[in-house]
Amino acid sequence: MSYDVELIRGDFPILDRRVGEYPLAYLDSANTSQKPQVVIDAMVDHYERHNANVARAMHVLGAEASAAYEGGREKVAAFIGAARADEVVFTKNASEALNLAAHSLGAGLKPGDEVVISVMEHHSNIVPWQLLCARTGATLRWFDITDDGRLDLAKASAENLINGNTKIVSLAWASNVLGTINPISQIAAQAHAVGAVMVVDGSQAVPQLTTSVVDLGADLVAFTGHKMVGPTGIGALWGRYDLLAELPPFLGGGEMIEIVRMSGSTFAPPPYRFEAGTPPIAEAVGLGAAAEYLHELGMADVAAHERAITGYALDALAQIEGVRILGTTAVGPEGRGGAVSFTLATRDGLDVHPHDVMTFLDSRGVAVRGGHHCARPLHERLGITASTRASFYLYTLEREIDQLVDALVYTRDFFGRAA
Repeated sequence: MSYDVELIRGDFPILDRRVGEYPLAYLDSANTSQKPQVVIDAMVDHYERHNANVARAMHVLGAEASAAYEGGREKVAAFIGAARADEVVFTKNASEALNLAAHSLGAGLKPGDEVVISVMEHHSNIVPWQLLCARTGATLRWFDITDDGRLDLAKASAENLINGNTKIVSLAWASNVLGTINPISQIAAQAHAVGAVMVVDGSQAVPQLTTSVVDLGADLVAFTGHKMVGPTGIGALWGRYDLLAELPPFLGGGEMIEIVRMSGSTFAPPPYRFEAGTPPIAEAVGLGAAAEYLHELGMADVAAHERAITGYALDALAQIEGVRILGTTAVGPEGRGGAVSFTLATRDGLDVHPHDVMTFLDSRGVAVRGGHHCARPLHERLGITASTRASFYLYTLEREIDQLVDALVYTRDFFGRAA
């Protein structure tokens, strides 16, 4: 079966919406993806027919809810190529997963130890490590980027960035601003050579690329449900089971324990020791349905469509006078994913603020994001305060890119006249 985008779009009710007189062109999938009917139906069915708490209610509904929750875990584990389902810890989002990693991995850090990230990280993969280093006295270091928005591996080597003091390396697999796909396996090998743990923020990559966490070479991978056609309120941290079994809990409470006494407690094995309290049950059902949906589409075809539509968009944007694309324009496994950030200026060179661009595009039915995209250090490194980002996914059409181009030309010319 060929990859039919028009047919696929029929699975997503919201894509039929109009914004005033314009059809909705949803180009903000790096922010959150839209949801297919099968995911919506799975969650509604759970609430209507199977709702109960898990792992504690011994009645029929409790058993059904527990089976559905663990079924979601099994589907997610299969989707990312995990060796076993109990390597998948459910969290409320990728940010919580990265905080879990920082808190638990960092329990033994001390002054003189080093944590390595990069300047292109989302705030969710910067702030937890800053807090960890402030708490332990460890030192935070980072990769710089090249002029075309890739990790500056040569500079990192010259600075001996990953060295005997490095204990943790944490990097985005794909940048949410530049779209850059980072060489995770290569850097993981460097980290492991000095005895460091490799953490990966997979939020932008897992929804787009065929994922095998085993082949990736990482020790921990964080990702979120709402960017992979799943619900909000749920994410995951995958980890090698032997590593998870060594880590201390992140949060304390019900269901993460083995035995509780007033004199002290012992903790459940992974993943449950990291899932305190009532978990996101219906969301796990929805995420499982999302993983199945993506698997049935075929992630190789999803990735191929992403490359094709991103290439079309880059070519189209390059024809607009006043548009400056951030990062590499190379598309593909060694290039970039489907997030394209840019700045816009009038013909006279007047910069149009991304918030104005976003507002004007919205008035013409085009949904994009304007701002620093939770990556302020990267924007400062690029010498700008903000950018506009159009991001594409498995349901994006060329005509939506054309609608974006028309709206950008209109916006540029409006501000050019106003000047």
